[in-house]
Amino acid sequence: MATKGNDQIIKENNCESKMGLPCVLEAFTSIFNTGSISNKCCGELVVLGKVCHSVLVKRTLENPLFKDLNPGKIIAKSIQTWNNCLALIDSPSLST
Repeated sequence: MATKGNDQIIKENNCESKMGLPCVLEAFTSIFNTGSISNKCCGELVVLGKVCHSVLVKRTLENPLFKDLNPGKIIAKSIQTWNNCLALIDSPSLST
């Protein structure tokens, strides 16, 4: 039985339409380069969902432009970004 490809999962879950481009770029930079992700974009990332987040990172790693990156390191950073955003969104707001 064949497993679903990343593109099929992305299409079925409408992954590419759930985040605005500024937040996509911010999340991308925080995972594939260095930088942090804003609270606003963390919110969009959590709404995007873990399945979409994971599969979009995996698809990016399949791109020849990123062949020199360490996939294990990128996956670890993507999980760290996801967990940080989830904790931020789940925690009660400190503002009044």
